Amino acid sequence: MDTHDFDLTGKVCIVTGAGRGIGRGMAEGLGRHGASVVLTGRTRATLEETAAIIGERAWVFPADVTKEPDIIALRDAVLAQFGRIDVLVNNAGVNPILKTIEKTTLEDWNHILDVNLTGLFLCCKYLGGAIGEGGSVINVSSIAGHGGLLRSTPYCASKGGVELFTKALALDWAKRGVRVNALAPGWVDTDLTHGFLGHDVHGKRSLERTPLGRFGTPRDMAGGVVFLASDASAFVTGHSLVIDGGWGVE
Repeated sequence: MDTHDFDLTGKVCIVTGAGRGIGRGMAEGLGRHGASVVLTGRTRATLEETAAIIGERAWVFPADVTKEPDIIALRDAVLAQFGRIDVLVNNAGVNPILKTIEKTTLEDWNHILDVNLTGLFLCCKYLGGAIGEGGSVINVSSIAGHGGLLRSTPYCASKGGVELFTKALALDWAKRGVRVNALAPGWVDTDLTHGFLGHDVHGKRSLERTPLGRFGTPRDMAGGVVFLASDASAFVTGHSLVIDGGWGVE
């Protein structure tokens, strides 16, 4: 293995939820390694900000992962523009609502499952279904898919679903030569999590439990997604790559 195994030149990669946070960090990493990166999400303005960082290899197409017509339109537009899809990074998701199950409404539950699981299903069905042999699907899970978190039952259920969805789809698509893996971040400091991680109690507990002594950054996720997207992981499928600074070791 040499650095060429990590070269993504010529590959077309779609990243959902690419407008900020982990999605932006992953998209940047793919672009740095030569990929053409299709940036999708609900807000054009934040997608354009990501595109400005990546440069000429970025292409913006706003879409809502929970809306089937949006994902079909995205697939058709990418195939018309590039003629192929090589890598799909299913990053779009919503964060825990931090409520006990007694205070969780049906609306709360449906929203989390709709984005985190139904959106994943639609993207795999239409975008992943268009990937050819040698391609890669990367589903962004969470440490919440490997163990419980307080007051986050719907979120943990959704990410546990991502984990088993990944394993099952890896079996189905192995015969197509398409690899399907998950990437499970730990606590990553983004604009969405900064308030929680900066909390005197919750943030302190999470930091103390992390052996590497710091929270992750979006850039920390880039290496994992490049590995799973590239030929360096050609014999890896059905796997969940945990990137959590050792949080789950205990």
